[in-house]
Amino acid sequence: MQDVVRDSLLRPDPFSLRPSITVMSTSFRSSNSAFACLLLLPALVLLSAFTYFPAFSAFYNSIFSTTYSGETYFALQDNLLDLQDDPVFWRALTNNLLYALVTVPASMILALVMALWVNEKFLGRSLLRLSFFLPTMLPMVAAANIWMFFYSPNIGLFNRVLAVFGIQGANWLGDPDTALWATMLLAVWKESGFFMIFYLAALQAIPSELHDAARLEAPSYFYRLRRFILPLLGPTTLFVFINAVIHAFKVVDHLFILTKGGPNNASTLLLYYIYETAFAFFDEAYAAVLTLVLLLLLGICSAIQFALSHKRVHYR
Repeated sequence: MQDVVRDSLLRPDPFSLRPSITVMSTSFRSSNSAFACLLLLPALVLLSAFTYFPAFSAFYNSIFSTTYSGETYFALQDNLLDLQDDPVFWRALTNNLLYALVTVPASMILALVMALWVNEKFLGRSLLRLSFFLPTMLPMVAAANIWMFFYSPNIGLFNRVLAVFGIQGANWLGDPDTALWATMLLAVWKESGFFMIFYLAALQAIPSELHDAARLEAPSYFYRLRRFILPLLGPTTLFVFINAVIHAFKVVDHLFILTKGGPNNASTLLLYYIYETAFAFFDEAYAAVLTLVLLLLLGICSAIQFALSHKRVHYR
């Protein structure tokens, strides 16, 4: 009996340890939260400096404008009226919508075809992958200078090839009917290899057992492609689609090298017009309004993409 009493006195009460355990777990969670915040801090600083603050600054500058004397006044209504009556803006918006409607599906389809091709096993597959991805590694300015040589009306590669067949070449970058289409061809050539990498990674992530089961169920390759491969590529297709739309609306560099928006604004796109308004005409308030229009347009496009793909995109 005395041993039992002594053991009970020496043995700690589990209920008496509960507050200390709670304090330790709370401090542990607090330390983990602080460590997680420290890990997120660099990304938060970068996003704040290059995304959130510029977006807020553009929103503020589109509403309020400052005179040379330092007075601030409400300028949103005047900017919207200028936007409504600006023919260059509507031309740039129309060009950009046509640019996106052509380059987005063309680059995605070409990227998918290239990924399906280099995913097969054959001799020289690594060399073919490198050749498809090589345009992506080139800076856009360098690629634009290369294609300027291709498009040159006198010594250009395209006109030289056409001359072999007795066809008179065109001034591809100087003709309003072909300038925008010439920039589209460069964009598709440049971006298809970049999107191919994502499709190739998604194809290689599909288990081989599923491929074997699909071959047993359907010997036809195109049937397997439509019923098996493409549905599994749904998340990747959504990701590539959103990035392709963003790329189609942030075109500046190769326009600056090839056409500078000409001739007669035939190849002017929305972001290039924003660049000209802000840094060539020094109209920051109107450039901020144009920036808000671009952000609103991208937000609407992204919302439509998520809404249309909600029932077709499945994550494992």
